[in-house]
Amino acid sequence: MIALAFVLSFVLLLITALHVYWGIGGIWPGRDAASCARAVVGFRGVDEMPTPFASFAVAACLGLATLWPPALIGFFASPFPREGLAATSLLIGLVFLGRGIAGFTPWWRRLAPEQPFARLDVRYYSPLCLLIGLGFAILTIMEFPT
Repeated sequence: MIALAFVLSFVLLLITALHVYWGIGGIWPGRDAASCARAVVGFRGVDEMPTPFASFAVAACLGLATLWPPALIGFFASPFPREGLAATSLLIGLVFLGRGIAGFTPWWRRLAPEQPFARLDVRYYSPLCLLIGLGFAILTIMEFPT
């Protein structure tokens, strides 16, 4: 379970760094802000990236989620009881599972049809969310206090 906890944290750290990058004006994987928004936001008619505040808010949430797996396995001391860490870990997993499942629904496709986001979402973003959610679920079940 140690490996799973650190893989989850590493992946979340990379995603956090991407959101910080976008918050400071980064445009990868696009050529400009509009093409980047079509690749990573994908909402109908999007032509600019979210505000820096929005990017940093997502980065902050992801950064906190990055801490949960090592805390749950007891890698560092936490002020939270183990039961609370496990319950929160399960909630984080459910959020990622929900986002992953949503990416395969017609409703989501109508909400976020822009290309290349729609293609990247089905190929990479949604499956990654499903894997992260599954990782959190497995870690929670294996580490849940008895």
